[in-house]
Amino acid sequence: MSSPLAVYTDVDGTDLQPGIELLEAAGFEVRVANSSDPDVIAKVAQGAQALLIGYCVVDEALLERLEGLKIVATQSVGVDTVDLAAATKRGIWVANVPGAATEEVATHAFAMALSLMRGLPFLDRSVQAGQWDGTTERLLRLSGATVGVVGLGRIGARFAKLMGPTVGTVLGYDPYLQAPDGVQAVGLDELFTRSDLVSLHLPLTEETTALVNADRLALMPRGSFLVNVSRGGLVDHPALARALESGQLGGAGLDVLAVEPPAAGEAMLGNPRVLLSPHAAYLSEQSARDYVVQQAENVLTWHHRQIPEHPVNSPLAAQFTA
Repeated sequence: MSSPLAVYTDVDGTDLQPGIELLEAAGFEVRVANSSDPDVIAKVAQGAQALLIGYCVVDEALLERLEGLKIVATQSVGVDTVDLAAATKRGIWVANVPGAATEEVATHAFAMALSLMRGLPFLDRSVQAGQWDGTTERLLRLSGATVGVVGLGRIGARFAKLMGPTVGTVLGYDPYLQAPDGVQAVGLDELFTRSDLVSLHLPLTEETTALVNADRLALMPRGSFLVNVSRGGLVDHPALARALESGQLGGAGLDVLAVEPPAAGEAMLGNPRVLLSPHAAYLSEQSARDYVVQQAENVLTWHHRQIPEHPVNSPLAAQFTA
């Protein structure tokens, strides 16, 4: 009997060795395509049972070319690059890594929030430009500030817990999860209306795309702030640029953009009211290894039990009801 085949797609300099060792110890043949090109992936992954991806697009067209594929394992919490409906229809599991960087992403958002509310990036730029006047910034006394958390899953709840002892009020919105202790549950529009800073902790779906649009930005107190460490598509960036230009927003902290790396002319690049990081909120020495190991463990659990550790779809239920 031939060994089952597992294929890594785009790896972006990630050290895959811990995952490869786990898979090979379980009897898998492992190949690394090192590409997000569907033609390359389709060629390298012919006959594969498992596809382990970074951020490449796995759409229905690619799935149709991969006969025998049983599982797509992402190396992230988000699964927005995978066509879940197409995978489910074809009996393919999709699994994610929900907890590898909870602490890192929450603390990254926390650091951005504190920096914005105390004006650190803007004051630094002012001093570097030869000005010595902090009165030009809206600096908040944190004990009187209100912070809104949109999405109360692992990361959002951890961020809210960090914020609780630091600010006056923490508001929370999540249509599916109960607000944790210390967080006041409110409606989405009320959250935007009352918050000095809003932090986004949501997956990107059809319902959440451009959730933060011109109308919601207009609800926020003038001079307030926005933090996004989730997915760039949650925010209408042209509307955000206009809100920053008009002073409706005092600043934004963004770890993610709609197109990554950003395209030429991206409105957030060079904007003096924006604090940027390159989709790095999840990074630490520990999380880098955890992502790789937990991605491989999803494949191994599927191999042994026919269901991954962290499934995000239910192909068996779909087949039963078909």
